[in-house]
Amino acid sequence: AGKLVAQNGGMLEALKNRTQPPRQAMWAPALSEESFRIPASGRTARVIEVLPDQIVTGSASAAVEHKDGWIESDTQRDILKLAVVERHTGTGNLGLGLVSGFHLREGALASSVAHDSHNIVIVGTSGAEMLLAANSVLEMGGGLCAVQGSRVLARLPLPVAGLMSDQPLETVRADMQRLLDAARLLGCPLDNPYMQMAFLALPVIPSLKLTDKGLVDVESFSIVPLFIS
Repeated sequence: AGKLVAQNGGMLEALKNRTQPPRQAMWAPALSEESFRIPASGRTARVIEVLPDQIVTGSASAAVEHKDGWIESDTQRDILKLAVVERHTGTGNLGLGLVSGFHLREGALASSVAHDSHNIVIVGTSGAEMLLAANSVLEMGGGLCAVQGSRVLARLPLPVAGLMSDQPLETVRADMQRLLDAARLLGCPLDNPYMQMAFLALPVIPSLKLTDKGLVDVESFSIVPLFIS
């Protein structure tokens, strides 16, 4: 009706918050550190290669480190554990794989924004830190987080379907900056690792992706084993 509501980059009057109370969007079963253990079923494994500022990924193979029959993240060679946890219906599906390109020296990153299924994606250097990151996302009702050891360094709650915030833009922006700063503190050189994580579980973009049902070779459109030999 021709009413002036904003001028010179600012609002002239406060807007009413019409956001409905968020509904529960996290239905993953209880996780444990063992949930993120990868049995050493071979010596050479497939590795998802993250390409900076790209949603496509490469597909590599590498000899993997293991201890007492379990695969360990190899921070020296930038081969980290990756997990995708189904969080919509509580199936208990959990896909495990390996990824390079994040260069984390320690800690873990997690997010419930992961196109198109938007399950929880976690990349980390240890099972304990991956568990803390996943549980932090679950406790928030969805969101993004960065952890180091036993501490949550930064987080951004996304309680609306695990995808959106119910807070003002300024709050979200500040939380996001803290997440990016935390990721850099952990050693990640990517401009926005959370954006890259959002596409690691999208099995229609070449060439290797991870879903809650396992690794997907997008070129052949088939689920493939983690180990090659």
